[in-house]
Amino acid sequence: MVVQYLLGNEAIAHGCLEAAVDVACGYPGTPSSEVIDTLRMDPDRACKVEWSVNEKVAFEEALAVSWCGLRAICTMKHVGLNVAADPLMTSAYTGTKGGFVILTADDPYAHSSQNEQDSRCYARFARIPCLDPSTLQEAHDMVRDAFALSEEFSLPVMFRPTTRICHSKSDVNLGDIVVSERIASFEKDVRQYVVIPAHTRILHQKLNQKQPALKKRLVELGYNRYELKGKTAVICGGVGASYVREVIGPDVSVAIIGAYPIDEDWLREFISHHEKVMVIEELSPVIEEVARQVSGTIPVSGKMTGHVPYEGELAPDRVAGYLKAAGFALSVTYQPAATPAALPVRPPILCAGCMHRTAMYAMKKVFRDAIFPSDIGCYTLGIQLGTVDTTICMGASITVASGMSLAGEKRDIVCTIGDSTFLHTGIQGLINAVYNGANITVVILDNRITAMTGHQPNPTTGLTACGVATPAVSIEAICRASGATFVETVSPNDLVTFIDVLKTAKALPGVKVIIARQPCVISEKRAKIVRGRYTVHQELCIGCKACIKFGCPAIELKGGLASITDLCSGCGVCVQICPVGAIGREVKE
Repeated sequence: MVVQYLLGNEAIAHGCLEAAVDVACGYPGTPSSEVIDTLRMDPDRACKVEWSVNEKVAFEEALAVSWCGLRAICTMKHVGLNVAADPLMTSAYTGTKGGFVILTADDPYAHSSQNEQDSRCYARFARIPCLDPSTLQEAHDMVRDAFALSEEFSLPVMFRPTTRICHSKSDVNLGDIVVSERIASFEKDVRQYVVIPAHTRILHQKLNQKQPALKKRLVELGYNRYELKGKTAVICGGVGASYVREVIGPDVSVAIIGAYPIDEDWLREFISHHEKVMVIEELSPVIEEVARQVSGTIPVSGKMTGHVPYEGELAPDRVAGYLKAAGFALSVTYQPAATPAALPVRPPILCAGCMHRTAMYAMKKVFRDAIFPSDIGCYTLGIQLGTVDTTICMGASITVASGMSLAGEKRDIVCTIGDSTFLHTGIQGLINAVYNGANITVVILDNRITAMTGHQPNPTTGLTACGVATPAVSIEAICRASGATFVETVSPNDLVTFIDVLKTAKALPGVKVIIARQPCVISEKRAKIVRGRYTVHQELCIGCKACIKFGCPAIELKGGLASITDLCSGCGVCVQICPVGAIGREVKE
């Protein structure tokens, strides 16, 4: 046994290695990304690791690996599970052979997400077990054991860490890494794996028959447990259980739900010993609904009674406040947080030299009265530049744009989508737009990497997740094969040419595709590509603020004149913007 201080996702990755996982597939999405990143960067790993083009692909590949008798995990964030929901629902019917774990990392408070959905609802919908860790040690242990649970019941097992589990650090007791000796072998069984209606009806019945034993097994494994201490009780799950244990009084009983589905008889027995019960959990009232169903006349408070909010994430002081307001004894008290002194607002911004800023600056100059649907990526920050009017989910920019065109919108419609996002779910939208005669301009922001989630490679990069050279996908060829006749590739850093291409596209009907290609500045820095910095010649600057309005964080105003800081990455766009030629390359003496 070795103790290491680890990030939650690193502990989870180690748990997979201790379970001798054979294959790990995933699509990057905060807060889940570091699991695959940790596995792919491990020089001693024996398992196969890949970044898939989207979550549905990752899920189906991992499921197929399981059908061959090997252990597999697919990773994603909660909104990625929406993309994989189709195979998820049917995989519970077909079942598994080798252990199959679905890691879906939830993001309460939407730190880096477009919603706060609760993946436990998907597990309940699909009727598969869901493991919900409350500590980093539990996350490590649960994911390690989830593969065996999957094999025991021939079911996929959902593993649901949240942001505070994935991105916290703690000492974690680690076991030995085990190398798999399994050999893949798919055994044909059309009644199990071919879900035509005649087979589906029988498989559904078998799935339902597994539920009672599954509920009891989760209690036997210790995932769901309780301590009887007094006449009041708290039922909690996930990271909220850690907060409850931190603040609750010594005479309050606590039940911890670490796995679903919940055994109703077990929970009814616990509740029956108490005069009142409160449920503490993040997001949806999954535990609370079951507790209310089995509580009889014993009052149960929580989200459904207004004592705990439906939205946002929990914290020890918040949990203490909810419990205190409901009349539960506490072991600690929290003073109201002092209001901090007024601080300047620091919204997230695009990096100095980011090509997204230049592309959107040019779009705004050419398409002054346009509608700008956008997508999920760093470029969503274009909202600050006035070039992001809609953002829903991965790949939706092109389809929203074509929908507006279909509706008869007369203004120009210019949508933006990243290279990885285009490959994720943008291609179908482009095909649909061309096929149905949309009148839109599609700007594919190709920075050659999946930047927002940690610079993971994608099929345009020319490298696999493990650094093996592979043919780079041609976005141009895909666009032309989709039917687009106007496809131009240009670097936004060549601002004059980029503006000219935008003007040409604006004058043409139909679907026009502009591939704005320029490597991410952070990738270039990591590759030690030095472009040289720029400086403002103060004697020439007239203080017009044209470069300031461009929004680059490397340019600031000093004494009414522009100045360039050490943040400069050498993109040179400011040189092209300055109306008086006051900016030039920095000359070192």
